Amino acid sequence: MGNCTEVTEFVLQGLTDSPELQTPLFIVFTLIYLINVAGNLGMVVLILLDPRLHTPMYFFLSNLSLVDVGYSSAITPTVMAELLTGNKVVSYNACAAQMFFFVAFATVENYLLASMAYDRYTAVCKPLHYTSTMTTDQGHQRALSTCASQLTTVSIFYGTAIFMYLQPSSSHSMDTDKMASVFYTMVIPMLNPLVYSLRNKEVKRAFKKLIEKATIST
Repeated sequence: MGNCTEVTEFVLQGLTDSPELQTPLFIVFTLIYLINVAGNLGMVVLILLDPRLHTPMYFFLSNLSLVDVGYSSAITPTVMAELLTGNKVVSYNACAAQMFFFVAFATVENYLLASMAYDRYTAVCKPLHYTSTMTTDQGHQRALSTCASQLTTVSIFYGTAIFMYLQPSSSHSMDTDKMASVFYTMVIPMLNPLVYSLRNKEVKRAFKKLIEKATIST
């Protein structure tokens, strides 16, 4: 039997080696994470409270929001802790657990985006078939209004992944990989609720109705 070394921990390279950038980056990532959690959980609550959003499309969207919170939470807190403390050492078990949850949430997000795309395809291209099989009163124009949000979300998510993993080796850069990783692990989960709220009339209407109710009750 030859000698073997058991790996017990990893040393993370981090986003930057400049100490003066660690605090600003920590503040930025904290804000991104808070907006991500508040936006996605807010979307879930909004869909649950408004009966008009109880349709297959928004059922998928509420689950996508929950997955985005988990997807980002698998990575972002570790990065924030590293920036705050300067400790770049992570144990093997912690790294394995982080990768497991990250891959699991990313896989679920892929299936959800595919399901949402098929739902929009059926609603737009086969509206009569859609309304006969789904318990919803969503019409053709309402189906079209959600397609822009869906296409934006899919383009951002897969476009970033394609840019990172399919770029030519001649132009490959570790710094570029770091920036792309930050974008699709932290920024994209934050953008999804903004995309669906700013580009979707139904969500904006439901949000205004919720604000009006809260104002009246106070």
